[in-house]
Amino acid sequence: MGALAWFLVDIRALDDTALADDVVMRDFYDVNRRAQLHGRLHAPFWEFGEFLGAFRSTDSGERQELFAAYDGDRMVGNAVLWSFLLDNTDKAWFHLSVDVPERRRGIGRALAQRLEQTAKDDDRSLILADAILPFDDRECHAHQRFAAACGYELSNYEVVRHLPLPVPDEQIQEWIDEAAPRHAGFTVQTFVGAVPDDLVESLCVLLGQLAVDAPTGAVDFDEEAVTPQRYAEMVATTAAMGRARYETVALTPDRQVVAQSTLAMSLEQSTKVYQWGTFVHREHRGHKLGLATKAVNLRAVQTMRGDLTLVITQNAETNNYMVSINERMGFRPIEVAAEFVKRL
Repeated sequence: MGALAWFLVDIRALDDTALADDVVMRDFYDVNRRAQLHGRLHAPFWEFGEFLGAFRSTDSGERQELFAAYDGDRMVGNAVLWSFLLDNTDKAWFHLSVDVPERRRGIGRALAQRLEQTAKDDDRSLILADAILPFDDRECHAHQRFAAACGYELSNYEVVRHLPLPVPDEQIQEWIDEAAPRHAGFTVQTFVGAVPDDLVESLCVLLGQLAVDAPTGAVDFDEEAVTPQRYAEMVATTAAMGRARYETVALTPDRQVVAQSTLAMSLEQSTKVYQWGTFVHREHRGHKLGLATKAVNLRAVQTMRGDLTLVITQNAETNNYMVSINERMGFRPIEVAAEFVKRL
């Protein structure tokens, strides 16, 4: 029956016309939402407007391709394939969802095979995927078994952690005071939206190092090409999503960015804050710049909005330095983001 179901499901590549169609994209979002929140109803999830802003924005460093599985006129599953264009051009990454009532029909496997063929046709030799798993059931979860059945091996675990807000300001000040003696001579500044033009180049260099220096499990990545154009696109995407972007950076005396921490939050209903990254330049570690930038950034967003309730962050389980900072600040493990890889 499972094999027969593949012939009853039509997998379509969604073109720009479909991407611009709010009805199609609402179906895409709803399937994704139901699939991702199954068994985790209280997990944070982006609003439809944020979803549209992200998927309709441009990133000159990667190609985005959307696929949807239809049973007649009804969307029953979907997937997104991202292919790197400026670096790591041997790799592609996808995220796949099957609507809950439609599972165990072979739809997920059919979507995965379509994505793999698309990647192979583009001369990609590695394809990666991810899934959210319960923290205490990572080994036996259905997503883990599905990945193995499709020929994927586990590459990396990243732990999703939550920090309830508000954090008392005196506690934030303690962290700032703890870090301050270790980074004399550096300046810590916060910017909302884009950083000033004179900081963009060194910030891009720093962001590009993350793919190399952060733990990535079984897959080795080349340094990412983060250009000023791509940085401007990142800032524009945040605005298109209806989110505010808070960037706290540590600067050398000659105004080179050597550490950064980014927080993003909705300008509308959501009270959740997303930690998009914290990273310290490899030549400037040991000065508690990670703790300093995270603490200053947290104070900035709490000062702006007193109704915020939660910060969500995610780090590789083996990233001992950043994990220790998060634990120091009170982040608690909630789920695991598993990353899988298949050699094509």
